[in-house]
Amino acid sequence: MLGFRIHLAIIWTVLLIYTAIVIADHGWGLLPIFFGDMLKMEWPGQFNLDFLGFLTLSALWLTWRHHFTPGAFVLGLCGLFGGIGFLAPYLMWASFDAEGDIKTLFLGKQRAAAS
Repeated sequence: MLGFRIHLAIIWTVLLIYTAIVIADHGWGLLPIFFGDMLKMEWPGQFNLDFLGFLTLSALWLTWRHHFTPGAFVLGLCGLFGGIGFLAPYLMWASFDAEGDIKTLFLGKQRAAAS
């Protein structure tokens, strides 16, 4: 679990620094570029479409893990729009909340206890 947590901390820190540089150089215009690349039907768009699939899976997992409650849908939207910038700190918190138990981390306390 320590290696997982170190990985989360590194990827989150690198992403924050990289994002700050990109915003400073290019502003906040991510969505038009993201979807514009997909409309061009070229490799950057293919990558964005693939990444969007991961974002939707992240959102679905977060929502499922929290039993499709209203708060779960908020977490899902955070995962969808926040990407690893949201998911890494969430997983860090969840790993401590699960006391390092991988089953609880990925299923949630209620499902882990029932299985």
